[in-house]
Amino acid sequence: MSISRASLKAVLPARIYGPLRARRVRREVERYKPRTVHHSYAGIQLAVRLEDGLAEAWYDHDWEEPPEVAVLRSGRLAPGATVFDLGAHQGVVALILAGIVGPDGHVVAVEAEPHNARVAQANVEANRATSVTVLHAAGAASEGLLSFREGLNGEVAKRRGSPGAVDVPAVTVDGLAQRFGAPDVVLVDVEGYEAHVLDGATRTLGAGMTDFQVELHDAAALARAGSRAEDVLAHFPESLFDVRVSDDTGVEWRALEPGMLADGKRRFLSVRPRSPA
Repeated sequence: MSISRASLKAVLPARIYGPLRARRVRREVERYKPRTVHHSYAGIQLAVRLEDGLAEAWYDHDWEEPPEVAVLRSGRLAPGATVFDLGAHQGVVALILAGIVGPDGHVVAVEAEPHNARVAQANVEANRATSVTVLHAAGAASEGLLSFREGLNGEVAKRRGSPGAVDVPAVTVDGLAQRFGAPDVVLVDVEGYEAHVLDGATRTLGAGMTDFQVELHDAAALARAGSRAEDVLAHFPESLFDVRVSDDTGVEWRALEPGMLADGKRRFLSVRPRSPA
């Protein structure tokens, strides 16, 4: 009789399940035969290193321009822009963004999973993308250290020292702004940890000069991080920000309305500061 991973997680203590998950991920990476593929991603020719099955499924084909990138282009994503990409996975979107901002712009790609951060750095080097900086770190509310549960698409653990987790540096949007300059665009895709990342962006939000795009994960992912959709939206008061919402396709965008997020499904949020009256 087989048992699903969800069932396994339910019946095993965290101190056992966590290390099992970490070992499974390492085995999958070790068994995969690495290779480099060449495709057009949003019209940009890139060499992409494949070192696991999830990356193969995501990246081993041509991409049209992601709809959410098209939305960003209509705002502050332009040549010369500074972009923070938090939850950058293996750097493919960061490389697309680098192609848009050009040599006078800068993309800071922040990725907490050690395997993904290493591959992201390899992809940046393979494409000679001098305008991209990869940081092995997790976006957070404050700087220091966080525990991160390893996985091909992992997530921040609830507490330090969680079984099967690794400690990674924690960075904030405001801290990155001090180091790299105020961002024109911030992308947040952090598997339910969105509210905490925005807690670390108080000064950047207050300056009113940055477009945000947030992948708002489903209610279960948010709950694992100890937050709710309302905690994310609290950072974007209607008087200061225009918030538009899309489903997980990123194709159709609508103005945020009361109750729109009540179903707890995954969404994209496109957020722009309102112009002063």
